[in-house]
Amino acid sequence: MLNIDKLNFSYGDMQVLWDLDLTVNEGEIVTVVGANGAGKSTTLKNVSRLVKWTSGSITFNGADLAKHEPHEVVEMGIVQVPEGRKIFPEMTVLENLRMGSFIKSARPDRDANIDRVFQLFPRLKEREKQLGGTMSGGEQQMLAIARGLMANPKLILLDEPSLGLAPLLVKFIFDIIQEINKQGVTVLLVEQNVYQSLRISHRAYVLETGRVVLTGKGEDLLNDDHVKKAFLGM
Repeated sequence: MLNIDKLNFSYGDMQVLWDLDLTVNEGEIVTVVGANGAGKSTTLKNVSRLVKWTSGSITFNGADLAKHEPHEVVEMGIVQVPEGRKIFPEMTVLENLRMGSFIKSARPDRDANIDRVFQLFPRLKEREKQLGGTMSGGEQQMLAIARGLMANPKLILLDEPSLGLAPLLVKFIFDIIQEINKQGVTVLLVEQNVYQSLRISHRAYVLETGRVVLTGKGEDLLNDDHVKKAFLGM
């Protein structure tokens, strides 16, 4: 579904990604893990076309993403849920969700998708008239993911969805990611919570200073000595 080939990217004179190779097959949960500054979020921004890579290529279902603007990438079925939630704080929960279905292809399914995300996140149904900015961090993260689902994504990009959440909510968010995947949405996940993300992943990539240093099945990487030492404190 998604193929990143020999991707290089720089912020000015500072190179962030080095010959990055990454694939995501339809139906998978693929995780990119690594420390702060490893290039994880930058990878997602390149897929979303929010930044322009220096060299290499990214294709989605065979289409060259270099030929498409960010709004066209969304129309193609790639939706990013950004780090830090980035909800509309002065809009209600329901208004935030409606904004998620702004693209033309998603509008006919708006009501059905609202029902769908309310089933996934009953808390949002209880607060549908509440302003997004007045909700807790966990509730805002639920809203950010739900808003992303409103666009009918084929591939959803999740950037640090567990960041800053209490342990109980972290488990809930990862359970939801698995449920979204079971409902037919392919997932590319960027996470610092290495244990939880590898636990639910079909495959994963370990990034260090913009380079892929390990790749494999999530369960295999959980048992890898390098991963244990670098990220799990074992």
